[in-house]
Amino acid sequence: MTQGWKMAVVVLAAVGVVSTPLIWLLNSPGAGELAGASIQGAVGIVALVWAVLQHPPSVGPTDRAVRTGKASRGGVSGIRRPGGRGRGRATAERTGEASGENSVSGVDYTN
Repeated sequence: MTQGWKMAVVVLAAVGVVSTPLIWLLNSPGAGELAGASIQGAVGIVALVWAVLQHPPSVGPTDRAVRTGKASRGGVSGIRRPGGRGRGRATAERTGEASGENSVSGVDYTN
């Protein structure tokens, strides 16, 4: 969920928790109105908690390597992310051959 949608849900939940139940309860409520106000308040609180607990989307570039050449003598045929750094996706498809010591074909997360 993006930050904009999260804020929209939080604002709407807060309005739902406060508005209608408050109006119902100020106007001498009956049993049905009291039950409705309680349910609407509970749904608003659940929506608020749900929005707060949503994780932000992963941010970062999408690295992609397709049909790369050969890697030899310690080279990389694909994507190198030393130490696993980077927050976006990394995909390698149909990478070339890797020959020689420390050569990698695909995605390299080593230091």
